Amino acid sequence: MSDRTALAARFLGQTVWKNAKRGPLAGDASNRRYERLLDPETGKTAVLMDAPPDKGEDVGPFVQITNHLRAINLSAPQIIAQDTANGFLLIEDLGDTLFARVIPQTPACETMLYEAAVDVLISLQRHAPPSGLTAYDAHAMSKAATLGHNWYGFGLTGHKDTKNAAALAEIMGNLLTPIEGDFKVITLRDYHAENLLWLDDRAGDRRVGLLDYQDAQICHPAYDLASLLEDARRDVPADRAQAMIDRFIRATGVDSAKFRHAYALCGVQRNLRILGIFARLSIHFGKPQYVDLIPRTWAHLLHGLSSPGLQTLRDQILNDLPPPTPENLTILKEKCASIPTL
Repeated sequence: MSDRTALAARFLGQTVWKNAKRGPLAGDASNRRYERLLDPETGKTAVLMDAPPDKGEDVGPFVQITNHLRAINLSAPQIIAQDTANGFLLIEDLGDTLFARVIPQTPACETMLYEAAVDVLISLQRHAPPSGLTAYDAHAMSKAATLGHNWYGFGLTGHKDTKNAAALAEIMGNLLTPIEGDFKVITLRDYHAENLLWLDDRAGDRRVGLLDYQDAQICHPAYDLASLLEDARRDVPADRAQAMIDRFIRATGVDSAKFRHAYALCGVQRNLRILGIFARLSIHFGKPQYVDLIPRTWAHLLHGLSSPGLQTLRDQILNDLPPPTPENLTILKEKCASIPTL
């Protein structure tokens, strides 16, 4: 029995779920693991989150953000029990009705689900964020954008282009700094169809179940909207994406032109970062399946770069980064797990 297995058993042994049947749940790109627990007597279920501190995981932020989201009447899972020192949480099971599963089964509901998800973001704006959150400011965003150079570009060329990465960060910072005054809202950071559940038995904003928000920070209100509509895992039709942006602008009363500029810029930054993350997941962490998501991410990047005012940024990126041709994607997969240390 591994140390984590023994620690998990001890943790559950202190709860009413000590005799539950345990089975694996699909995880995310982190070191966290999830199990679904089934009470054989009642048929009720719960979820065990295993977040090893020795692998850099910390359940503290998840607890903090969960408490905030539930306090403003949103459907984050209830925390049933916790062992923050050892990285275990026992949380409410919100089920399997992820947007990414529900929409293919019932395509007619897609607009309704996306409208509900946008309405949650609108509601988040109406509440002050919890204290202590760091700002995902122009400096941090610019640095994160260089992941595209440092991992995607590096994976394809074999060398880290520090000069052009620095130039990219400077351009990005110069574009982001003027909109920093609007960095006032909690941003969940991974707000997309794989992390949203449709809870049909609930009402209003609570119909949208929320997952994977432990990396929340303070940022621009356009960031999570771009995360939702520029999804690396599924296509959101262009007309539906525009309708959702329009819905957000109408409801919040923000300046349309300024918001659309910020939306494009946040989307470009996020997609550059994701390019690097997906490449790193393959060549460092040995998860080549993420390479298959790169073409869609690149398409989102190009779309954002076509927005007014981003020509200099577009020129820099397209000069520095090779496109994800089939040959280049093969290169990233062939280098799977070839970089054992960062």
